[in-house]
Parts: sequence; C-alpha cells; structure tokens
Amino acid sequence: MSREVITAEQVQQVAVGGTLSVSERAIITPLARDVAAERRVTIARGAPSVVTQLPSATADGTEAKIREIVARVLAGGGGLGVPAAAPSRPSVKLARIAESPLEPFPFPGPGPDQKVHAVDVVTTDDGSPIAAGYMSLTEGAFEWTLNYDEVQIVLEGELHLGLDGGNKVGRSGDIFYVPKGSTITFGTPSWAKFIYVTFPADWAEQ
Repeated sequence: MSREVITAEQVQQVAVGGTLSVSERAIITPLARDVAAERRVTIARGAPSVVTQLPSATADGTEAKIREIVARVLAGGGGLGVPAAAPSRPSVKLARIAESPLEPFPFPGPGPDQKVHAVDVVTTDDGSPIAAGYMSLTEGAFEWTLNYDEVQIVLEGELHLGLDGGNKVGRSGDIFYVPKGSTITFGTPSWAKFIYVTFPADWAEQ
C-alpha cells in the first residue's frame, strides 16, 4: 500500500496556527516540516489527511481562543460541533419536621386572636416545580383564595375547610385537594397542623 506524502504546498494551505491531520504512516517532507514550524501549523498523526482552516490571527486574542477550541475538539473534550454536557439534575432532599421550625404567617387574613405559622421546606431553590411546607392553626378561621393547586395532608388536630357546599373536616392522615381558583376558609375549633404541597412552586407570586 502506498504511503501518503505531505508536501510543503499542503502545509501552506493551512491557516497560521491551524492543524493538519494526517494518517499514521504518512511521510512528511523536510520542507513541509520547516513550513509547518514557520506557520505554527500542528501536524497531527492518526487520521486521514484533513486541513483545518482557521481564521487569521488578530490582536484581540482570537488566535489563542481558536487554538484552544481546536485542541479540545482533537482531545474529545468539547468544542465546535461537540454537544455540551447535560445540566445536572436536582438532588434528593429530606426535610425533617423536627428541624423545620414554623414562623408567623406573613400574609394578611388571620384575625388577631388566631395564631397561624408556616414554613416552606421545598422551594424553587431546590430546583423543584412544586413547593411543600408545614402549617399550623389555632382556634379560628380566615378566608383564602388559591391561585395555585394545593394538596393538604393533616398531621394533627382537625382542619376545617369552608367551601360553597359546606364544611369539610380533615383529621390526622386525611388529605385535601384544593384546585386553583378556589376561595375557602381555613379553620379549626382548637388546633391543626398539616403539610401543604403546591403547584407551581412560586405559589406566593401567583
């Protein structure tokens, strides 16, 4: 099998600072090597002969950037035509009720004698499309309109939801689903604590 011969003319076709890929058994003439050195052309063995055409160098560092890209492509580490790495997925988060102290409810609604506390434990900061948290109520009731979908899981006491069709009462282990657009009253005759799960996660901005 005849061996490929790389000549000075072939090297001159490569832009300054470019790369000429040649086969492993290619013969490179001494003049071709000299021309490559003068033009800062890299001769890479191990592939069919390919001329990598690059823009001419400029004073703003373009040449250095291009050489870096070419090096990454040849090394298989990314660059022109190489897909970027996929973004990392959110990690699993564990929220413990004992480590999630509730804070005073920061929105208007509850009366002065009713104590309402809540805390978000899963938010958009976790990369989640839904939010979750804990909420507690003392005796009383207040009206609330949901501009988001919400699921409520009762942990303790009795949670009363006032609806157009009357009251629904949830006790420990019971689950409510409240669709977006509902106007309800949150209430309890004594005490209630529950988990809420909302969609979307930025429920307070809806």
